[in-house]
Amino acid sequence: MHLDRLHLRDIRNHTATVVEFAPGLTALVGPNGQGKTNVLEAVGWLATLRSFRGAGPDVIVRTGCDTGVIRAEGHRPDGREVLVEAELAVNGRNRVQVDRRRLGRARDLLGVLRVTVFTPEDLAVVKAGPQLRRDLLDEALTALDPRFDTVATTYDRVLRQRNALLRQVGGRLSADDAITLDVWDDRLVEAGERIVEARARLVAELGDPVEAAYRGLAPTTARVEPVHRPSTEVGTLASRLADARRDDVRRGTTTVGPHRDDLDLVLDGRIGRTHASQGEQRSLALALKLAVHRLVTERVGRPPVLLLDDVFSELDPRRAAALVEILPTGQTILTTADDLPPGAVADRTYEVRDGTVEERS
Repeated sequence: MHLDRLHLRDIRNHTATVVEFAPGLTALVGPNGQGKTNVLEAVGWLATLRSFRGAGPDVIVRTGCDTGVIRAEGHRPDGREVLVEAELAVNGRNRVQVDRRRLGRARDLLGVLRVTVFTPEDLAVVKAGPQLRRDLLDEALTALDPRFDTVATTYDRVLRQRNALLRQVGGRLSADDAITLDVWDDRLVEAGERIVEARARLVAELGDPVEAAYRGLAPTTARVEPVHRPSTEVGTLASRLADARRDDVRRGTTTVGPHRDDLDLVLDGRIGRTHASQGEQRSLALALKLAVHRLVTERVGRPPVLLLDDVFSELDPRRAAALVEILPTGQTILTTADDLPPGAVADRTYEVRDGTVEERS
């Protein structure tokens, strides 16, 4: 889906906002705290059914309101118009419609709109904890195939239930508890094996795109390789769970499974997380995101919408210029508190002040 227009009602500090997007680059300019990121967050929510800032509807909906509305108008590659609407509720269920038809399941929206999000926090993904890297892989897998979200959600739910049982038994497993644990193990293996296999396949596919993107950002002959560090190999989760059961019961938590996976970005044989400089780590993080964007574009046949949230302010001039140079073609929406980086030319520019958005003449 290509975005043409976004309507916000009672979303964050936006009472009633309308933004029209260019086919190329649209820039949202203004001081920090005025509502620029809120626009990107709304677009991202329609694509993924979650906030890239980790906020729930009680935070996204404007203070004092019970509901907020995000509505996007766009078109498919064949020119057919698309209307996506979401009503976020502080209490109760969110409602989602596509072309005026309410979806039976909100996750059926996944894949209608695809986005690639860059935020300053993403620049720390290489050196941060493994959860961020697992999230990045799973978001990429969902963008490639929205059905993956169901698998990941099922795994998380079963994992919580298994851990609740492990805490409940207090280190001593009765016969009845063991039977219940067997049930959770079977369900965990069913979803977990699919996640391990999908992540391993994705990381293998990302190898060449990551290296190409890194060399575009930091001209070098260095060898860059993404390496999947799974807690269990494909086909071994059931046996690993059985081997770890006594330890899991003693510790009250599940010690093996894809929730323990990690991803390393290796630069000339060195683990980027521990041995790369800060500048190298940021280039690696950007390269990983660009590689995912390229892979989704190739697989789906059209590029996701790029959402760049004040990323350039965190980059030195050389890396900012390099990123502008290698940005993929397609629709891009960026926010900045300052002038656009050198080489970036916006097709439409908006000033954002206190939740109001006005186009520059």
